[in-house]
Amino acid sequence: MTEQSPPFWRRSRLFLAAIGLSALAGTLPAHSFELFGIKLFGGNKEAEEELTIGEPQPYNVDFAVADTDGLESKLKSASSLWGDREDPASGAAGLIAKARSDYRRLLATLYSEGRYGGTISIRIDGREAADLPPDATLANPAAVLVSVDPGPLFHFGEAAIVNEAPPPTNRKDSVDNPHEGFMPGEVARSGTILRAERLSVEAWRQQGHAKARVADRRVEAAHNTDIVNARIALDPGRKAYYGPVTVDGTERMDPQFVAWMTGLRQGEEYDPDDIERASKRIARLDVFRAARFQEADMIGENGLLPITMIVQERLPRRFGVGGTYSTVDGLGLESFWLHRNLFGRAERLRFDAKVAGIGKTFKPEEFTYRFGPTFVKPGVFTPDTDFTTSLIGDREVLDAYTRTAVTGTAGFTHIFTEELSGKLLLSGGHAQFEDDEFGTRDFTTVGLLGGLTYDSRDNPADATSGFYVDTVLEPFYEFQYGNGAFKATAEGRAYFGFGEKNRFVLAGRLKVGALIGPETAEISPDKLFFAGGGGSVRGYAYRNIGVRTPDGNIIGGRSLAEASVEARVRVTNSIGLVGFVDAGYVDEDTVPSFNEDLRIGVGAGLRYLTGLGPIRLDVAVPLDRRSGDPSVAFYVGIGQAF
Repeated sequence: MTEQSPPFWRRSRLFLAAIGLSALAGTLPAHSFELFGIKLFGGNKEAEEELTIGEPQPYNVDFAVADTDGLESKLKSASSLWGDREDPASGAAGLIAKARSDYRRLLATLYSEGRYGGTISIRIDGREAADLPPDATLANPAAVLVSVDPGPLFHFGEAAIVNEAPPPTNRKDSVDNPHEGFMPGEVARSGTILRAERLSVEAWRQQGHAKARVADRRVEAAHNTDIVNARIALDPGRKAYYGPVTVDGTERMDPQFVAWMTGLRQGEEYDPDDIERASKRIARLDVFRAARFQEADMIGENGLLPITMIVQERLPRRFGVGGTYSTVDGLGLESFWLHRNLFGRAERLRFDAKVAGIGKTFKPEEFTYRFGPTFVKPGVFTPDTDFTTSLIGDREVLDAYTRTAVTGTAGFTHIFTEELSGKLLLSGGHAQFEDDEFGTRDFTTVGLLGGLTYDSRDNPADATSGFYVDTVLEPFYEFQYGNGAFKATAEGRAYFGFGEKNRFVLAGRLKVGALIGPETAEISPDKLFFAGGGGSVRGYAYRNIGVRTPDGNIIGGRSLAEASVEARVRVTNSIGLVGFVDAGYVDEDTVPSFNEDLRIGVGAGLRYLTGLGPIRLDVAVPLDRRSGDPSVAFYVGIGQAF
């Protein structure tokens, strides 16, 4: 089916190698259409000669479609003439080339809808585009008419997969059913055939047959009965096992360490899921600009499949700067310096520095400061286990207290699955606190910090689907007062997108915490719970939601409950709007009684959407404003609030 339905489309039976058109249409030359080694129409040239770009050629385009089940909108979406209608073409030659490319785009769309007997006509100023020479003279603006008769709907008469993989013995090797939609009587969409092929090959690969392929494909259309008969024959090849993994392209990195970090062990059965996990594991090292696996063309006589990893290293050092601002907390500036490959095995040494509270006050002694190094050594014990340690000195000036401290941590993080990770750290430090309620106190603390994180979000910076759950358990002992205590927190987030391309998103967050220990005066204030601020309850001052004492001071509590709901909408490709409600509650008891008022903030936000995540501007007001809280608060940052 081309511009005037050439004679070969009238044959009673047709070998439909063109099922691949929907995947390849955007890459084919305008007059040459070749799929699976079979040229369906066009000359013998590999590509057309480049067209000379002339003066801008404006045009108007209309569609005339015998519409069926919204087919006109799908054809318009596929058409470059329609998609670019607001912009003039590059001369008459450019408009003609655009029209000729639309023949195959529209053809692909018809095939994808099971329409194999239609006709397409694209006329420019009343003349068929396929008959126009590149130097034709066109009106200004040119009149373009696209006429499509979709023809009858074709169904599968036969839909067979020969030499299909047996049911897997391991449920992790399961793939989607290739017969879904690929059965007699179903609409014969070209994409359905391609899907059946892909899944059938993948089913063999999941069971260790790395070189599985489609050995034969027979697809025929009977135009007199509107039937498509499709038969796919598979060649699984022999079962493969991992051969030696070699690394090519390293400069500073140890290639043997990189090979070990892939987790592909010689002699183990081939599994494409292992290759995917290895790719993500290597990407997490953050030392390579590019990395890819290249499997050998042949499986060895011993069944081993050699694998080469080809890499390109990044520069080992980098630095960055950033900042946040809110009318409540003032301006915060931060920077870091990073060496990402200290000793040749992706060891990372990072120094962070931060100053905050600028504008809230201009007295340097009242700013918040933070500085210290963090060291991470990947691949400890297993490729998915990292050793991490840090030593941080900071001074934090808040309404509730002023903290000056040195804190150290050391321990391990481990990635169990793509979604689940955990950590176990030893932490300790010394801090001095000053507040209006208790005066000056010193605390020396040592304890454990353990946690599990489940993250199935599609994009952590701007999630439209998935869940995030983080739990932390923290037993610790304080030496100045001789007390033991236990702190636990849990936070969950959920995202539900709907509409075209998840244009609308509902997001929710819930956080709870509890602390068991001695009386409040003998607990380090940073171990107690506070709420309020940009990452908590917007509209209230940072950590200004707590327990109010008889003297009117705000101190931390032993339990916490926070919740947030956001409604997000993408107005354009780069602009988004958000409406939100935040709530927070802090109680002096481990089990909250909810005797105090729940603090609620409401507001709206603007998002400028970038490839790195949205730039966020939020405006919030407190519904229960108290001393120290603003009447209105503005927040600026990168990424969604949660």
